[in-house]
Amino acid sequence: MSMINYASREINCKLVYYGPGLGGKTTNLEFVYNKVAPGSRGKMISLATETERTLFFDFLPVDLGTIRGFKVKFHLYTVPGQVYYNASRKLILKGVDGVVFVADSQLERMEANIEAMQNLYDNMAQHGYDLTRLPFAIQYNKRDLPNAAPIAELQAALNPGWVVEDPARQRVLADAEHPGEFLVSQQDGQWIERAPYYEAVAVTGEGVFDTLKAISKTVVKTLG
Repeated sequence: MSMINYASREINCKLVYYGPGLGGKTTNLEFVYNKVAPGSRGKMISLATETERTLFFDFLPVDLGTIRGFKVKFHLYTVPGQVYYNASRKLILKGVDGVVFVADSQLERMEANIEAMQNLYDNMAQHGYDLTRLPFAIQYNKRDLPNAAPIAELQAALNPGWVVEDPARQRVLADAEHPGEFLVSQQDGQWIERAPYYEAVAVTGEGVFDTLKAISKTVVKTLG
């Protein structure tokens, strides 16, 4: 979880981009890195394998303000997409403050998306983390492709929601990003909560910063 550096007056938070191979995790990080002012970012580190790369870098957003006089620095990580790199995936999730699941919208990648999502839940549970209680967002990437699945289909497969047990959270919560949709609602007598989602075309940058800003603000709220 977040680490406080008293010397530099910084709170360090870890964001992990998770998802299937070639879904757009690396593209997200590279776009962010290239758009962030050089003076407010660290060096991008790439740990390459034959088929996938793990990337990470840190940056200091200027628009999030301070918390009790401390600046908030974010460390962004990707995980390898292939399941056989699961040890690396698990290691990268250790100490995570927020997760972005980058789904590949292509119809033929639905099974890979579902497998990666289940793997995320499993690995979080092994660390003792409850994904439903942690800042978490889903990005549906590659929305520009002709074979992109409908959002409703992706939501049903990857973001069906979880039961809200806490009475304090059992209230209707509208999805500010999608009029007419809800993050928390009552269905068949049960309160159900879904993760917020964003549509993206990471190769052009569309939706990349929308996703990052949303998850960053959610993480900052947990620090207050």
